[in-house]
Amino acid sequence: MNQWTPICQVEDIPRLGARRVERPQGMAVALFRTAQDDIHALLDRCPHKGGPLSQGIVFGASVACPLHNWTIEFASGCARAPDEGSTPRFAVMVDQGVVHLDATELATLALDVAPPVAGPCLRKVACA
Repeated sequence: MNQWTPICQVEDIPRLGARRVERPQGMAVALFRTAQDDIHALLDRCPHKGGPLSQGIVFGASVACPLHNWTIEFASGCARAPDEGSTPRFAVMVDQGVVHLDATELATLALDVAPPVAGPCLRKVACA
């Protein structure tokens, strides 16, 4: 049984856009709003290189990762072929314009997924 937690209003998510939901533990969850006002939630991490899906382009029932344009489908969380992999999906309920996520999933789902490590933080700098 789901224990729904109110997160935001549907209008707080831009149409064809996303918002991030930070969690006390684990990576953030990305909420997406389609052109038809459907709301979906995925872990904010592309299965390819860990790109932030919340910064991707929403089209149809999918989002394109901003790093390498992998397309992740909202219904399954899977990458569209020929790419492979998936990102965890979170249950969403919308009631009277309020977006809810399952509290148990927020506290337990995908906590073991490591955030990507990329960019300048990988450089080793010698200190004198």
